[in-house]
Amino acid sequence: MTITVNSAIPGIDDRVNETTKYLVALDVDGTLVDHDGIMSDAVRVAARAVVDAGHEVIIATGRSLGALVPIVEAIGLRQGYGVCSNGGVTIRLDPSLANGWEIIDRVTFDPAPALTALQERVPGARFALEDAEGNFLSTSRFQDDSFGIEARGVDFHHLLSAKAVRVVVNSTEASTQEFAAAIAEVGLSGVTYAIGWSAWLDIAAAGVTKASALESLRVALGIDLSLTVAVGDGSNDIEMLRWANRGVAMGQAEDHVKAAADEVTASVYDDGVATVLRSLV
Repeated sequence: MTITVNSAIPGIDDRVNETTKYLVALDVDGTLVDHDGIMSDAVRVAARAVVDAGHEVIIATGRSLGALVPIVEAIGLRQGYGVCSNGGVTIRLDPSLANGWEIIDRVTFDPAPALTALQERVPGARFALEDAEGNFLSTSRFQDDSFGIEARGVDFHHLLSAKAVRVVVNSTEASTQEFAAAIAEVGLSGVTYAIGWSAWLDIAAAGVTKASALESLRVALGIDLSLTVAVGDGSNDIEMLRWANRGVAMGQAEDHVKAAADEVTASVYDDGVATVLRSLV
């Protein structure tokens, strides 16, 4: 497996001496927005208050870049950092940049072994891949809002030759239990993955998680680990919840996610993340 990482993090040297109260890492789907993609007014107001208070707010999501940007804009976050593609891509936010952001770190891997192993074992599997240039390639007309852009249809073998940042596997035929069993049978190695609230699999490079990207930012920003807060609800948030000094699971999270957290707040439909954010201002 080949992993490429940009070692420098531009822009951080200009910020490390600023006074930062907390590093606040926030998941998106199931945390800041519900599963229909709606952010409540209470959550929006609470998030903006934390940003305005000067905390280092970092959105950390499985979504790809194009689907991260609208969330950043919704909470008024114009300067700072964002983590997307489950840690595979890190961006710097700066209103002086042409797009308002730039990619400062991108990790790629060879997806062929995982794709080949899963193709025959997951009934009705559909595959999508975010490549090293930020494009999405997919089989079976597979589209999802988390991609942030329209995926280009390709045949399965085309995916095997790409360098991937993120691979998504979805099945409309297998149950979550069957999906998990198939993954266990494959015994994936060299990649990290999380099974979501449906029959859904996200694959990243080995060792790459939201937590790994956040830790790199924390060290570069000079923020003490005791000043870290993270809120999430999914399997791909477990490492992040364990990493943070104060890891908070959403009320609707599954038991194994709650077990990784220090505390549990109300569900996304009861604005649980807003309660946590209000405790910081």
